[in-house]
Amino acid sequence: MCATLGPGTRPAPKDETPSAATTALRAEPRLTGSLPCSDSAGFTCSYLTVPLDRGGGAPGSLRLRVATADNAAAPRGTLLLLTGGPGQAGAGLLPRLRQRFSYLLDDYRLVMIDQRGTGAGALACEPLQAEVGSSDVTVPTPEAVRECARLLGSNRDHYTTADTVADLEDLRRALGVPQWTLDGVSYGSFVAQHYGLTFPHRVRRMVLDSVVPQDGPDALYVAGLRRAGWTLRQACQEQGCGFDPAAALADVVRRYDNGVGVFDLIVVASIVDPKLTGTRFVPVLALLRLAAQGDPAPLNEAIAELRGGGGTPPGQYSAGLHLATLCADLIHAPWGDSTTPSGQREPAVDQTVRELRTDQVWPFEPRTAVGHGVVQGCRHWPPSRPNPQPPHPRLTMPVLLINGDRDLSTPLEWAVEQAARTPHGKLVTVPGMGHSIQGRNPVGDRAVRDFLLA
Repeated sequence: MCATLGPGTRPAPKDETPSAATTALRAEPRLTGSLPCSDSAGFTCSYLTVPLDRGGGAPGSLRLRVATADNAAAPRGTLLLLTGGPGQAGAGLLPRLRQRFSYLLDDYRLVMIDQRGTGAGALACEPLQAEVGSSDVTVPTPEAVRECARLLGSNRDHYTTADTVADLEDLRRALGVPQWTLDGVSYGSFVAQHYGLTFPHRVRRMVLDSVVPQDGPDALYVAGLRRAGWTLRQACQEQGCGFDPAAALADVVRRYDNGVGVFDLIVVASIVDPKLTGTRFVPVLALLRLAAQGDPAPLNEAIAELRGGGGTPPGQYSAGLHLATLCADLIHAPWGDSTTPSGQREPAVDQTVRELRTDQVWPFEPRTAVGHGVVQGCRHWPPSRPNPQPPHPRLTMPVLLINGDRDLSTPLEWAVEQAARTPHGKLVTVPGMGHSIQGRNPVGDRAVRDFLLA
């Protein structure tokens, strides 16, 4: 049983050195406005108030919505579930996600939070939101990116992952728990790792689902581009499709110069229907075959239908927060990190295309690696304060990493890379699965159950 400890009754461990992520220790955080959650019986919804600028240079504060299960005396303590993006709401997803994690709720006290810039306090950039919604791959116009940066002003510098890590430490102290267990999905796995690398003695165990490596994603998505061919061939073999879809894809993107759109389509398909059967999403294999045979119209229509984020409100997924955080966090962009002047970014992108070999990204082309939304969005984002790196190089607590072998958003190669540098980490690869495993696959759920309930 996890004993409670009031905030301020114990000095911070020595490894929790003062930094952008530990300035929260200067105040006594607390949860306010507590009421039963209207959409989730057995949970209390409240607010955590945190400073906008952890360095104290800019005034203002943020109210982050928190949903907390009422079983404060749960035998295995508190489980913080971190959602993805960056940009996805947290507490607002509780009604759906509590079903996925129901097998843990008798043993753990589940907590969810709307990370800064999401949920009710979402950063709203209307043109950008309308263009890309929740997509990493869809390319925004330079005008929409610059307009978003203008709307946010200098406050855009206060939405790094390190700022969120500091918010989570405030939340832990407000809950009065000395340690907790973290479960992060997609970008949430990156947040969880950075918290664990900043406050290692505060974490009992950690689950990383659909893993973003602790150094951040490869801005070029080389592993995901390369993995697409393997994923298509696996699906074709299962369905007896009668052609080589990877070779067809290579032919199509060269003939019609639509690599980014095709990649976007396949990424979404791999999330919705990782076996690419076409029963729950567009029939990707059939569309590629038609395009390779000289009829690209159905494929291009499917790509066009996918574009645009008009149906995704910022409170559900903030495209503005996505860019503000992602562009600050990237340290492996073609131009370096977020401090690089705007005028130096385009030459760096051009140089990257010249240096990439086709075999590194096949069945796509090198220009696809720099043409998608991550590079093109951050290419036009103004220079900003970079995400401060955590003080510790390795996660020291027990860590379970789970990843689908057909995940193109956070490809399996990323999880393998992270597992290799995690001393007490165990990687479980889930066959036939795409992005976001828990609650959607019995192999993944069994691994989590064994890890968290053993």
